[in-house]
Amino acid sequence: MKDDSAFAPFRHATFRELWLGTTVSNTGSLIQGVAAAWTMTAISTADHVALVQTASFLPVALLALPAGALADIHDRRKVQMAALTLSLVGAALMTLVSLLGMITPWVLLGFCFLVGCGGALAAPARGASVAEQVPKQLVPQAVGLNNISYNLARSVGPAVGGLIVAAVGATAAFAANVFSYIPMLVSLQRWKRPAEVSRLPPEGLLRSISIGVRYVAHMQPVRRTIGRSFTVCLMGAALLSLMPLIARDLLGGTARSYGLLLGCFGIGAVSGIFVLHPLRARLGNENTVRLCCLVQALCLAVLSLSRSTALDIAVLLPAGMAWMVLTTTLGVAVQLSVPRWVAGRAIAMSSAATSLGVAVGAWLWGLMAKETGVAEVLLWAAAGMALSPLMGMFLRVAEGTASPEPDDRPMADPEVRLGIGGSSGPVSIELQYRVPQRSAEDFYGLMREIQLSRTRNGAYDWSLSRNIADPELWSERFTCPTWDDYLRLRGRRTLEDSRLQQRALQMHVGLEPIKVQRWLDRPSASLQWREERADSSGAMGQPM
Repeated sequence: MKDDSAFAPFRHATFRELWLGTTVSNTGSLIQGVAAAWTMTAISTADHVALVQTASFLPVALLALPAGALADIHDRRKVQMAALTLSLVGAALMTLVSLLGMITPWVLLGFCFLVGCGGALAAPARGASVAEQVPKQLVPQAVGLNNISYNLARSVGPAVGGLIVAAVGATAAFAANVFSYIPMLVSLQRWKRPAEVSRLPPEGLLRSISIGVRYVAHMQPVRRTIGRSFTVCLMGAALLSLMPLIARDLLGGTARSYGLLLGCFGIGAVSGIFVLHPLRARLGNENTVRLCCLVQALCLAVLSLSRSTALDIAVLLPAGMAWMVLTTTLGVAVQLSVPRWVAGRAIAMSSAATSLGVAVGAWLWGLMAKETGVAEVLLWAAAGMALSPLMGMFLRVAEGTASPEPDDRPMADPEVRLGIGGSSGPVSIELQYRVPQRSAEDFYGLMREIQLSRTRNGAYDWSLSRNIADPELWSERFTCPTWDDYLRLRGRRTLEDSRLQQRALQMHVGLEPIKVQRWLDRPSASLQWREERADSSGAMGQPM
């Protein structure tokens, strides 16, 4: 197996065991999904059938940000174990209620939502921990294989689910999902994840969420990619959410037919691993996404016209391949554009956009199908997917090829002579530069880049001033909510951030280094008061 092959991550035991556990868990979830969707067709109408997809995906949209923050500030192994235990409990309760004959449309949707909450809380921790299980050069392949895990389960789970529902009933399918969580929990228990030691206390949940949102908001390629994920998933949700109705209304089939269609879609998705990396390498992320959208549009159009099971099977194979390559490319683009400290939150926001698109799309397409019919809705969805490549003009997918490297070089500790604690603040930082007037325009452009760097990493109220009496003197100023937040900001810098600061250092002239001053903005609560002093302790390295 080549080191850069699509399957190279399997050479690493931890990744391999967790991948197998995830695959079993995903299979159980899809068995439950088939049982829930088919049960809904028997007890309610088309809009409720589509809401099964909404109930399953909506938790990701609602819980993504807290889940991402938990993944970044707590042990990712323990977060996954707690979340999967919640899903197991929800699945067990669903089985019990079904066994007692108490299933109603809203009860079924409620339990689907509860099980989905556990999966939503686990997903960012699982995605962010990939970089801890394989070398960094194998992260794209590992992300692709994790997507394949779901789609491999999709190729088996729905067919098995359909057989179980047809032969034994939905209750047995719900019970199968309960047991599917056990291998993953055992694999997580066996993972000896090294403990991370930090000099700083864990960041608060709300503060962590805020910082994650700010990072994405000030990182244009990531922001655009997440926006694109939402829109294409809104259009693409029609196929998966209406597949039970395709099987029942257009093909006149049974639960077994629905499982067969989902299985063929999953087989196509699994085969996508063989074209994912060649396509990304040759076309780039943006063109790969455009191609997949066009393939999806063509498949939706054919499905709307087809009344043949054989033709639908043939069409669902490329549809599954295109969907897998599309969603994986968008996910990889986000993950390879952010540093590790915010990876969980970025992955969470990407997952939220994807799941919100699917949830809202499933609801809208279900309402339309109830009014106009399944075939007509599929045609509308095909038209939307065909036009979606035009969004590349303003929501272009990021072309990241490697995650930003952290700058692990030690920085000099800031000089502190005032009695302050980690929660003291706000803290304002001022850096004074002396730049020749002939370089003023270049320096201003550089500082705009540094502004984005500072705000992504947690700074507020960034400003740049120029001295009226001495035009060569510039002052950069920004604020952190507390002293601990300022120390975290210093530790979040990447090599690119350091290169920007180094360029600013090179533009500074004069015999004195860049002057750095740190101010406690509300000093009344400090234990001791001493005159604030200019501090240049970090001037020889990174003066911050």
